[in-house]
Amino acid sequence: MIRDNASFSEFLSTLRRFVRTELIPNEQLVAQQDHVPEDLVQKMAEQNMFGYSIPEQYGGLGLTTEELVLAAIELSQCSVAFRARVGTNTGIGSEAVVADGTTAQKAHYLPKLASGELTGCFALTEPDAGSDATSLKTSAVRDGEHYILNGTKCFITNAPIAGLFTVLARTDPSQPKAKGISAFLIERGTPGLTVGKPYEKMGQEGSPVSEVYFNNCRVPRSSLIGGQEGQGFSTAMKVLNKQRIHLAALCIGPAIRMLDDAIQFVANRQQFKQPLMNFQLVQAMIADCKTDIEAAKALILQTARQRDDGEDVTMNASICKYFASEMCGRVADRCVQMFGGYGYILDNSVARFYRDVRLFRLYEGTSQIHQLNIARLTLNAAGYPLAR
Repeated sequence: MIRDNASFSEFLSTLRRFVRTELIPNEQLVAQQDHVPEDLVQKMAEQNMFGYSIPEQYGGLGLTTEELVLAAIELSQCSVAFRARVGTNTGIGSEAVVADGTTAQKAHYLPKLASGELTGCFALTEPDAGSDATSLKTSAVRDGEHYILNGTKCFITNAPIAGLFTVLARTDPSQPKAKGISAFLIERGTPGLTVGKPYEKMGQEGSPVSEVYFNNCRVPRSSLIGGQEGQGFSTAMKVLNKQRIHLAALCIGPAIRMLDDAIQFVANRQQFKQPLMNFQLVQAMIADCKTDIEAAKALILQTARQRDDGEDVTMNASICKYFASEMCGRVADRCVQMFGGYGYILDNSVARFYRDVRLFRLYEGTSQIHQLNIARLTLNAAGYPLAR
């Protein structure tokens, strides 16, 4: 659903120019410094990038799902670090508040997230609770009008720079699975909350990720999202269903960029006294890349429109994330192949993207978890539910 075609087209054109004139020229700097400079963060804030999906009444742009994925495709054609810097605010770092927050929580936090004043993050994964998220061990024990949290979270994107943590914790130990989980909003600086040193990663330089620790972290009852215990996992699934569509779109941009760079290379690189693009096996790789990209784009746009129409897109969101992330990996591999030895040189954008996009198949549910989810839902729909 695009609300106003003319104004949205201008929005995308402005975003496209910004990516090409401000962000792409700074990719190497960000990779070297492992940090997005504050002047660029401010410029991104001025472009309203932190508030894409936050409702307009709270200072965001209130983009529909279709508008959000089209913006994501444009933004992600530059280094992953840039979209990651704003992505938690316009995705998992704000969506729990948008979906299930109280009126007071929305009024207090969403304007700060939309402006970029606060950076949000989503603390679900634990050392022993990744794919099996319902087995999380972080506890939140009621103590009068407060809760006391203890536990460890890991692989939390933007945790080293976050000012607001959406935290999933178990409030009812008698319920070992989803029903005992609640969600909390906890601000940086709260006694008992500490953040670990950023991981040294295989890729995605400039996107800080770390562990988060809770040691008798006392928070007021008002920090409970929605004001209700036991709703945390339901909130998390709402967040992830939308974010999986968003992340699938964020797999499209890098694939487009890598193919564009590869085409430019094979058009100018000569072997056997002719451009590489003249060789049919190179053309086959170009065709496979283009077909993969367009198939993923069509699937994501269809699912985004279905979500905007109010349809249940639980399975299609999984299909989008699974297909698009695997697609991006295939495109990355082909593009390195087209570059030949140059594709293995670290100062090459294709080499950087090759490392960066590998993570897409791991977070927001591994490809294998999505395969299981898709199979389960398909069998259920056919009347053959799997035994638990």
